[in-house]
Amino acid sequence: MKQHFQVKNDEIRARFALLKTQEPGRLRARLNLSWSNWGFGMEPLAASAARLAEADIRFIELHGNHYGADLGYKPAETLRVLAEHGITVGGICGMFSKESDLSSNSGLTRQAAVDYLKRTIDFSAEVKAGYILVVPGAVGRPTPYDDSEFERSIATLSLVADRFVAAGVQGAVEPIRSAEVSFCHTIADAKTYIAALNHPGVQHINADLYHMQSEESHLGMALLDAGPMLANLHLADSNRCALGEGALDIDTVIMVLYLIGFNRPGCYVTPEPLGPGGDPYPAMHGKPDPALLRHLVQQTATYFREREMAVLEA
Repeated sequence: MKQHFQVKNDEIRARFALLKTQEPGRLRARLNLSWSNWGFGMEPLAASAARLAEADIRFIELHGNHYGADLGYKPAETLRVLAEHGITVGGICGMFSKESDLSSNSGLTRQAAVDYLKRTIDFSAEVKAGYILVVPGAVGRPTPYDDSEFERSIATLSLVADRFVAAGVQGAVEPIRSAEVSFCHTIADAKTYIAALNHPGVQHINADLYHMQSEESHLGMALLDAGPMLANLHLADSNRCALGEGALDIDTVIMVLYLIGFNRPGCYVTPEPLGPGGDPYPAMHGKPDPALLRHLVQQTATYFREREMAVLEA
């Protein structure tokens, strides 16, 4: 008798085999491989772009580093640097800490989150980002303030939701494991949040395999449930390291992505291997190790493409 997850894997494999037979045209385009660069720390964007170009990664998810009016990437310079390396902006990784928490019980903190999103949306429009990752509650605060966080988060995000539409950028809600946030932990939770917000500017999901391994009963089935709402998928192996260095079943994930048509323009698979341990976030403002980062990028990109070809050619 097979284990429960194996039965679900077999169901996905059978659906993928049928897709290959009946609609081979849907498999011609490859998945769009991007990279989330906030884990690269305080290095110049040109160094990050050169590393990605070396691995033939042509999209980037930029660190949403507009923490104040004087901080963050400048649009013209950003576009120039990326163009020099043949890289296009896929999206922006919105950063939501306890100081910019959409669900906070402090009005000052919620205003900070609103102001942060306004700056991030404006920047996204100028660099033509496709999506902005939105976390409903603060990352790094797993203990709830009270039982009104969901409602406060919806009310706060509503204040800037029209701006997503005006800028032509998708708001993509990211569910995060319960060890790091107080609510919105699963794909189903994200869909509930999006339905409650009920705004055309925020209709998408940013999923993350690392968080999903803690919260979902099956990665593939959860991604199937996300379906066309999925705009971006963060990748890391089971130990949050480079792909191929853990126990993640990436083949099943790849099959599901083709099943939901994720190989279309505007959808991205975006590695974010932040390493094992509890809190990776201090690294975003720290001095990077170029040799380690090169290994993460090369290992992940090579392994992903190898597995993608293995799945398609099986």
